[in-house]
Amino acid sequence: MGFDRRFTIGLIAWTVGLVAALLACIAAFLTPGLGAARVVAVAIAAAALAGLLHHVTRTNRVIGRFLEAVKFGDTAMRFDAQGSAGFGTLGAALNRALARFRAEQERIAGELRYLDALVDDMPVAMLTVSADGHVALANKAARRLFAGVQGTLPQDFAPYGATFARRLENGSQPEELLILNIERRAQRMLVRSATLERLGQRTRALSVQPIQGTLDAVEMAAQNDLVRVLTHEILNSMTPVTSLAATAAELLADPDLSADPRVADARVAVETLARRAHGLSHFIEAYRAVARTPEIKRRHFAAGPWAEELARIFAAKAPEVPLALEVVPESLALDGDPDLLAQVVINLMQNAAQAMADGARPARLALRLLRSARGAAIEVEDNGPGVPASLRQDIFLPFFTTRSTGSGVGLNLARQIVVAHGGAIDVTDAPGGGALFRILL
Repeated sequence: MGFDRRFTIGLIAWTVGLVAALLACIAAFLTPGLGAARVVAVAIAAAALAGLLHHVTRTNRVIGRFLEAVKFGDTAMRFDAQGSAGFGTLGAALNRALARFRAEQERIAGELRYLDALVDDMPVAMLTVSADGHVALANKAARRLFAGVQGTLPQDFAPYGATFARRLENGSQPEELLILNIERRAQRMLVRSATLERLGQRTRALSVQPIQGTLDAVEMAAQNDLVRVLTHEILNSMTPVTSLAATAAELLADPDLSADPRVADARVAVETLARRAHGLSHFIEAYRAVARTPEIKRRHFAAGPWAEELARIFAAKAPEVPLALEVVPESLALDGDPDLLAQVVINLMQNAAQAMADGARPARLALRLLRSARGAAIEVEDNGPGVPASLRQDIFLPFFTTRSTGSGVGLNLARQIVVAHGGAIDVTDAPGGGALFRILL
């Protein structure tokens, strides 16, 4: 790095000019009677000195402006080595360094945009709690999950669960399983917490992961495995019983033995045993369908025409029960297997009609398809006796029924279909009395 030619020539020129002006000043002061010439000579010398200082310090000023721009993040600034500033090699080196810095800055900015998009599109809800206690919904999943929150303080999240609000205010557990009230339904959530440093302040980050669907799927799989094993073992045990009972009935039908009345009684008993054993085997074989996971043929379809078709089918089966149909908005679409979902809804409406059959007040049934925060909701509401709170989990178990003529399969199969869709089904009290079954897809 050294002085460039243009700077050197300018420096020599200004120096020669200053020396000449000083010599002229000396000559003017040594020669009597040149008062005006002395003033002019001094002015020229001062101008030459100022020009020399400006020429020498120009590089420092250019570097100062350059570094000031870099200080405030102006990476588009370039070092101006022109105009006799000197240090051209220095200027080129600074420009190259700034170009590399600008490229690195653009790379970091791109990486930050990628990380922001990654966090924003994560399927797990992320929340942050600042040092002053304010809660922020950090991504789309959090904004969908807590769409109804009306503030940024921990107590504003109390409608979702008092325990969750306390964890936001002062959480110490790194991982915890909580029950949150989401979309009028109690759901299990896995809440994880971590402490981070941000701009010199401690910030807590929380992830809220719904696991109710996973638990439902595991429960259904366990039930299916249990039913599959039980039916297999019972059928294996019933097969020889059925065969032996049939053989004994044939032997006892021998005319030579018919004279003894005890043999006749034994033959009737064995024939009854054979029929019941055969019937029980058929019964168990039929219920093995409960252990078969339904095959979902998912597609996108309009909710309105689909619901209208279900209403026509129900009207043909139960014309005495008035049905109110509501689809909001009219353009609502569902993503799932229309045939299996139709089976679920028709089963729910038929159950409702049977529950209202012995009611003292006129039957009232409603089918509603609504848009929810996370997808779509299907509601079947009746004004029957309702489902007691103590039985609301049991009614979805296989073979559980409260009716003397019920099989206990319909609601369990309905739950299997909904869980296979990645959704959930539950039952609550209807606002006007009765039962309200809600399917969330």
